Amino acid sequence: MRTNHEIAIIDPNTLSCIGLKSILENIIPHATIRTFHSFGDFIDDTPDMYFHYFVSASIYLAHNFFFNSRNEKTIVLGNDNQQVLLSTAQTLVVNQPEEKLVKDILKLHHHGHPHKHLHKKVPETELTPREIEVLILMVKGNINKEIADKLNISPTTVITHRKNITDKLGIKSVSALTIYAVMNGYIEPNRI
Repeated sequence: MRTNHEIAIIDPNTLSCIGLKSILENIIPHATIRTFHSFGDFIDDTPDMYFHYFVSASIYLAHNFFFNSRNEKTIVLGNDNQQVLLSTAQTLVVNQPEEKLVKDILKLHHHGHPHKHLHKKVPETELTPREIEVLILMVKGNINKEIADKLNISPTTVITHRKNITDKLGIKSVSALTIYAVMNGYIEPNRI
């Protein structure tokens, strides 16, 4: 039975909330993700029901009395300049390219987060061994022709495998497929 985790994003920046919510919905499709633009709005809800808190650095610093006691559930959204200030918290640097951001989310999950089962999506249909090989080469950045050459199959067959993978998993972006591959143990984050 699937657990429907609830995740809170607490950030006064509307665009950041929308973007992070979209990324998390791709990574954790069965989670309920709520956004709050202030700590007050968040506290007025039921804050302890959340499995994770993604919180802006400014709100974290202003209300660290709340988040310090929930450190294992808290991920601070910061930038390069704030990392020293936030060295005691799990920090996700948000002002970086999407590919690096996704890798950092994966590393944070893989190495620093106690809830390793959270992001794992159970596919309705299992991937075949060949689809897994194609998936691994995709997330390593290989194009269709390179995948075809490495697996001794035609580029058309690679395209068919890619289509089958996205249909089975319901995941279309390479970033989300990368997360799926790491969460399911098909590839280590440092091999991407």
